[in-house]
Amino acid sequence: MRHVFRLLTSRCLIAAALCAACGATPGLAQELNARVTINRQQISNTTEAVFEALQNSLTAFINEQQWTGMQYEEQERINCTFSITLKTYSDTDNSFTGSIQVQSSRPVYNSNYTTTVFNFQDENFNFNFQQFDQLEFRPEQVDNNLTAVIAYYAYLIIGLDMDTMAPLGGTDVLQMAMDVANNSQNLGYPGWKAFEDDRNRFALINDYLDGAMEPLRQLEYKYHRQGLDRMTENTDTARLAITESIEMLKQARDQKTMSALPVIFTDIKRDELVNIYSGHGTAEEREKVYNIVFAINASQSNYWEKLRK
Repeated sequence: MRHVFRLLTSRCLIAAALCAACGATPGLAQELNARVTINRQQISNTTEAVFEALQNSLTAFINEQQWTGMQYEEQERINCTFSITLKTYSDTDNSFTGSIQVQSSRPVYNSNYTTTVFNFQDENFNFNFQQFDQLEFRPEQVDNNLTAVIAYYAYLIIGLDMDTMAPLGGTDVLQMAMDVANNSQNLGYPGWKAFEDDRNRFALINDYLDGAMEPLRQLEYKYHRQGLDRMTENTDTARLAITESIEMLKQARDQKTMSALPVIFTDIKRDELVNIYSGHGTAEEREKVYNIVFAINASQSNYWEKLRK
């Protein structure tokens, strides 16, 4: 329970700072503050009503669901977006095909800055939905791919956010995401099968919970709580913590070379890392970070070159 206490303490500190800045009075709320968008430009000759119903139903489902047993203050809710692009729709069987991009962020202590924690494009988002459907999720009986995918990402967002607040703080919630993945194996939809893709939903959560990838999850705490959250206190000390976290990223990559998670992390943090290191710190420190992130994600070499300047 100590990690939960540290998590709540960390979140309360950040929430208190936000409340003081905006004069808000906190109140108990659910975990997520989600914005859902629907892009249906690829679909024509269909009434708007079903798409509006889908957007409204998902917004209510995500924001009103109590995903964990913890009570969050209003200012502690995790800001996130679910951006859905629909490719096809059949009013015959109420089926949709498309993709979903899920992003979450957290505030940085004692600043107006927010940092992205998770950002992922899932190309396999296929489901059925009717205009007046009531969305429900039962963890013990997963029988609906729409709510299963949303629940999976809800747990993933919360678990990773908790990891940034306490070392391995999100383990129990990430296990809930794993349970959804396991219980969705027989739904017949792509994205859940073990070993079919190194970036599908099963692969992501399996890697997050793999002991070989523990340095990456430990990184989340060091990078965010000991690094970014302390930037206003002592920039050099905070940047050193971030450098140490990048070394942990290398350790994770070395221990599981086929995992997509280190690449995903560097994709998410590329602009932020440039801002942290470009023109700051020692040349040795910048070179160390450059060598690690370039080896992990050479496709972002244009960004990494800026680290050295």
